[in-house]
Amino acid sequence: MRFTISVRGKSEEVPILPFLARNYPDIPHHDIDSVFGFLERSTLYGGRPFTERQISEHDVDKLYSAGIGVRMPLTNSYVESEEYRENLPLLEKYHRQGNAVIVTNDDLARWIRRDFPEYRIEASVIKNINTYRKIENAFELYDTVVLPMKFCQDPDFLVKIENKERITLFANAGCALTCPSKICYPSISVINKYKGGEFKCSQTLKYREKHGMVDFDLDALSSLGFSRFKLLRARPASIAGIRGVTGF
Repeated sequence: MRFTISVRGKSEEVPILPFLARNYPDIPHHDIDSVFGFLERSTLYGGRPFTERQISEHDVDKLYSAGIGVRMPLTNSYVESEEYRENLPLLEKYHRQGNAVIVTNDDLARWIRRDFPEYRIEASVIKNINTYRKIENAFELYDTVVLPMKFCQDPDFLVKIENKERITLFANAGCALTCPSKICYPSISVINKYKGGEFKCSQTLKYREKHGMVDFDLDALSSLGFSRFKLLRARPASIAGIRGVTGF
C-alpha cells in the first residue's frame, strides 16, 4: 500500500516528521508516497479555505530526504489563463519527479502537463468521477484518479474497474461521505480568490460531528487490487490500526 497523507491542522512552525509520527504512527515513511497541504499562498487552492501555510521550506527538505514527495492541492474549480501564469513561480519551485498536483479544472491540468511534465497529475475527488466511462475519460488527461468516498463501500463497483493501479481510494472519510450536495467546494473556490465570497455547507455542524470519521477496510480494498490510498488526519482517539480496521 502507498499513501498520500493530509497535514490538515498543521501549522508551518510544527516540524513535519514529528507531526507524521504523532498523527500517523502506523504508517512507515517508505509507505508514504506524498504529503499534501498548503505551501505558499495561491489562488489555485481549493477544497479548504487557505488560512496559513502548512508545509514549510524546512518541511519540504525533510520530506525529500525521507523519500517523500509533496502533493499540492490545486483543486480550485475556476482558473483563468492569466491566473495560471501568475502561479508559474509556485509550480516551477516544486517541479520535480516524485511531486504531484491534485487538480479539478481540466484546463489547469492541460497547462501543467504541457509546461511541467515531471509532476504527477491527479484528478481530484471534487470532479466526482463516478462512472466507468468517466474514469476512462479522466485517464486520458490525468495520471491517477481519486474516486468518491462512497465507492470504498461498494466492492461490486470497484472490482470491475480496469487499471486499478491508477486509482486512488480514500483510506478514511469525513463529512464528504454523507454530504448530499457538496456545495462547499465551489464556495471555497471563490473564497480562495481573495475577492470575497462566503462558505456554504449543506449540512449543519451538529450533523457533521455526529458522523465523525469513518475508516475503510484497507485489507479488503487491497484484495480487490487497489494499492493507492488517500489518508485524512484522523481524530486523536482514532490514530492506531489504520491498515485493516474499520469504524474507529
